[in-house]
Amino acid sequence: MARKAPASEALEYHGRLREILAILARHEIVKGISPAKLRAIVEDLGPTFVKLGQIMSMRRDMLPEAYCTELARLRTDVKPIDFTDVKQVIESEYKSPVHAVFSELDEEPLGSASIAQAHAAVLRDGRRVVVKIQRPGIRETMSRDIQLLHRASRLLKLTEVGDVIDFNMVLDEMWAVAQQEMDFLIEAQNAEEFRERNREVAFVDCPRIEHRHTTSKVLVMEYIEGIPIDHLSALLAEEYDLEEIGLKFADNYVKQIVDDGFFHADPHPGNIRIRDGKIVWIDLGMMGRLSVRDQELFREAVKAIVRGDVDALKGILLTIGVCTGKIDHARLYTDIDGFLTKYGKMELGTMDLGQMLEEILTLAKQHHIAMPKGVSMLGRGVLTLEGVLAVISPEINLVKIMANRLSSEMLQEFDLKQELRTNARRLYESGRKAIDLPAQMSDLLRMGIKGQAKLNLELLGSEQPLSSIDRMVNKVIKCIFSAALLIGSCMLCTTDMKPRILEIPILGLLGFAAALLIGFWVLWDMHKDKKHKN
Repeated sequence: MARKAPASEALEYHGRLREILAILARHEIVKGISPAKLRAIVEDLGPTFVKLGQIMSMRRDMLPEAYCTELARLRTDVKPIDFTDVKQVIESEYKSPVHAVFSELDEEPLGSASIAQAHAAVLRDGRRVVVKIQRPGIRETMSRDIQLLHRASRLLKLTEVGDVIDFNMVLDEMWAVAQQEMDFLIEAQNAEEFRERNREVAFVDCPRIEHRHTTSKVLVMEYIEGIPIDHLSALLAEEYDLEEIGLKFADNYVKQIVDDGFFHADPHPGNIRIRDGKIVWIDLGMMGRLSVRDQELFREAVKAIVRGDVDALKGILLTIGVCTGKIDHARLYTDIDGFLTKYGKMELGTMDLGQMLEEILTLAKQHHIAMPKGVSMLGRGVLTLEGVLAVISPEINLVKIMANRLSSEMLQEFDLKQELRTNARRLYESGRKAIDLPAQMSDLLRMGIKGQAKLNLELLGSEQPLSSIDRMVNKVIKCIFSAALLIGSCMLCTTDMKPRILEIPILGLLGFAAALLIGFWVLWDMHKDKKHKN
């Protein structure tokens, strides 16, 4: 496809910007905003903003509870696309009329989301299926909106919001996930992989994919006649045990994280059904992955939290993350120690895994440690899952289930002979190094006597006072320069220098103006420093 000319792109951007401003004006945003109004605005702004709203609904550390609850409705309650457009997408993908593939296709959608919507249908052989159709032009619309939002994020950096939310990171993550969700062939592969990984789990299932009728924009899968996991009265009427459902639900999610490294990244109630005693996971477009290395580090992190091991958790954070700035190791150690002290006083059954993950991610961000995408997706997924558990079985604790699973794994993996061999090897290596110590100490002393030894020191925390002195000196220089201009201009005013304005030499007048501007500059710097300290 040929790329559009820059002029036409600029026209599209300006047109979209005018459209956004018109929507904001129509909702009278200047008169204030309520949770319901925010959701209505997001819906009118289109699929990109709906997707962003869905992500922000899971960030209760950033938005008040009422706003998160209202935005959560965007997951399954989005304005549907016209049925004519639905038929057009299907016929465009299949290159044949709708009735050639489906004997029935319901006009009323089962659900409508930001990227696609689902309709019940019947195949020509009589089997009931669900047809998921991608919204027309969604990729182009989202790509344009993402670029607009990236430009708007520069303004956020100038506000207090920019200090709390890394908006560019949220947008990049959203776009990466959205591009995967927009290719239904990836979702079909996810479903097959999920089914294979859970083949041995008797109480877990997912819809079967009709690969023959699936394309990148149309997904056909088995119709699941189950009960949504949060419809408690319907579950109780069918004599289901809610505690058993909650335990199996939590245990399977822990398995997805710890054993598979392939987990459902959006386990909200609309994506979970109970059918024939099985938990059926649907909508497998948004799946998170952890590498084998990250899985092992995650296990070690949970063990470190349970043991209260500050050094181990600090090492794991630095290993799993990417350092984006200078690390203050002393402050990082202190903050991790405070985190573990807080949770060390709690019983295992009272710990909140979602909150713990959010706090760790926030702590890492404060210390310039960027976490991989899979870890941040895991944090949001766990928060969502705990919200579901709070509805169906509030007494179930995810940390306890995870700790029990890891403890059983450790017992299964424990091999006395292997442990003895490992410890004997370590003892041998320590003995070898101990033999070298006297020679190394002798070399070190000889270098010290000859003046060849050097000691490298890093004075942590010295940058701040040095930068304060630097700012202070700059202010003094500005004040001296302003005073010199003021005195020089006064001296010029006593002369007959021309040209003159209002009997004052122009050069003297310019000197007064420059001195005044520099004086205001110094006062503004002092005001900013005072505000920063407060």
